[in-house]
Amino acid sequence: MQLLVVVDCPNEDRAAVILRQALDEAGLADVRFSTRVVADQAEAEAVGFVGSPTILINGGDPFAPPTRAAGLACRLYRDDAGVSGVPPLAPLRQALQRAAAHR
Repeated sequence: MQLLVVVDCPNEDRAAVILRQALDEAGLADVRFSTRVVADQAEAEAVGFVGSPTILINGGDPFAPPTRAAGLACRLYRDDAGVSGVPPLAPLRQALQRAAAHR
């Protein structure tokens, strides 16, 4: 489990809080995650980084649009409530639960 960010990402702290909350609510309180700073375009392409913050679950980004190219940029997440700089809690929790069920 990784939280990927760019240097000085303004949403890094909020994303870490949301990820921890989603893990706890999904019954995965014992699961830890690391934060990784994506430094350049080559690294972004290598890890499939489509913007900061990105959460990788089992190496995959559950929110990545299939046509979005990798790149060093800020990222926006959309849901029924609008637009945010962090993933929405309920879909993140569901993605974590699905991943845990397939372990």
